[in-house]
Amino acid sequence: MLKAVVFNLGCKVNQYECDVLVSELRNLGYQTAEDLEYADLYVINTCAVTNEAERKSRQIIARIKKFNPDAEIIITGCASQKNKDFYLNSGVKYVSGVGGKDKILSDVRLGLNVGSFQSPNSYEEPNAIPSGDRTRAYVKIQDGCNNFCSYCIIPYLRGRSRSRAISNVVDEINEVARTTKEIVITGINLAQYGIDNGETLADLIKAIKDVNVRIRLGSFYVEGITDELLKALKELKDFCPHFHLSLQHGDDGVLKSMNRHYTSAEYVQKVDLIRKYFPLAAITTDIIVGFSTETEEAFNNTLDFVKKVEFSDIHIFPYSPREGTKAYNLPRINSEIVNQRKKLLKDIKDQLNQNYIKKLINVPQKTLFETESDGYKVGYSQYYIRIYARTCKNYVIINPTALFKDGLIGEVIYE
Repeated sequence: MLKAVVFNLGCKVNQYECDVLVSELRNLGYQTAEDLEYADLYVINTCAVTNEAERKSRQIIARIKKFNPDAEIIITGCASQKNKDFYLNSGVKYVSGVGGKDKILSDVRLGLNVGSFQSPNSYEEPNAIPSGDRTRAYVKIQDGCNNFCSYCIIPYLRGRSRSRAISNVVDEINEVARTTKEIVITGINLAQYGIDNGETLADLIKAIKDVNVRIRLGSFYVEGITDELLKALKELKDFCPHFHLSLQHGDDGVLKSMNRHYTSAEYVQKVDLIRKYFPLAAITTDIIVGFSTETEEAFNNTLDFVKKVEFSDIHIFPYSPREGTKAYNLPRINSEIVNQRKKLLKDIKDQLNQNYIKKLINVPQKTLFETESDGYKVGYSQYYIRIYARTCKNYVIINPTALFKDGLIGEVIYE
């Protein structure tokens, strides 16, 4: 049997696209894997959101060729969209960008070497239902972004926001729900879902209210948080109240220079609205440290802001200049200063995370177990907190009784 390895080097949207490619490959008779091992074909879905992501996207080709000099390699995604000449000259079998991923395998079978580098104008429906091998599955409902943040290359690569029809999303969710326990609804900018087709995310959520599977939202912009959406989420059978709300900075001056479309006060209003409907909701975020306009005062404003919001977790990124963006030619902050600021923010992040986890002790939580470690089942609660317990079931209600490792340990109170 032919074998293919599919690598995801990027975000949850990339993972969804990889899962669709896996299903297509299986339909063609391939056995598939996700780790580097001997195979007849390798597919790499690249990422260009940071310099590090782009570097990994280039390096994986050399790793594959060292492992299997005769490898046939397919390259697609944001990094190849950004720097197609490098990939076209890298000795691989096929290269394409962000568009036309539904045609990749048919192109290769026809003997073509180059696919599309045109950013799509409308949502491209997949040729297959994504593979359902994981406890958690992804369903993509939107692509592209209209925001053009001054530091971000993604709108220039992925193109303008385009939404998938609710009817198609519902069909796929119903199908995916047969083979998974949790579905993550994802997109490049979920808050812009429906901006191009007149539908709304709240309408989509209402359309899946009877789906008998756990539902989680992917990364979200605060502009999309509304009463209507939160009411619809509240009506879902099994919603996970975990909101990853992109922030990037806590200082209004830096937010403006980043071309973010809200103020820190508006962000807090949206967090308060979420907590009105979901008092114990996990609120997580991303923060960029060392953006060009970040003064010492602006950074301290961010420290104060994250403590005010009481995030349950923070993903911290050093600023990564992206050629082609408006911020690229701005002055850079010394790397030592950036590293010092990262450490200060990380110390606060760790304390906030512990504070939030402690609040959930003795709060019954629906926990979906995925792995085992040292005799314990290990999984995540609806609040995206890691839970440890001794049980033979995979989806149970746990009463957490104490801090344990990187999460909580508890006892089963309902199976």
